[in-house]
Amino acid sequence: MYIFISILIVLASLLLIGVVLIQKSKGGGLASDYSGGNQYLGYRKTTDFIEKATWSLAIFICVLSICAAFTVKTPITSSSIQPAAPAATTAAPAPVNAPATAPAPAPAK
Repeated sequence: MYIFISILIVLASLLLIGVVLIQKSKGGGLASDYSGGNQYLGYRKTTDFIEKATWSLAIFICVLSICAAFTVKTPITSSSIQPAAPAATTAAPAPVNAPATAPAPAPAK
């Protein structure tokens, strides 16, 4: 599912790049002093369809990005990995809390 959403994001991003490049510049920015002659050669008004397509694609990419974040599987951390089972031993281990026995008294002579 994550790969499918990622492909949709890439396609929507490419479409958004194309739509933004089609739009007429609003004037302003760094090129505002040097683009005086270009204003007469461009379109008079950006169409509503292209502007709506820009906003729609931008919102679509944001929603898909949020959906992609929820579809990513959580990574396995080292704390959740169980240690390997210890090798079986033939002798039983000594009890840890065994009561101490007093040494036997030496025989008297």
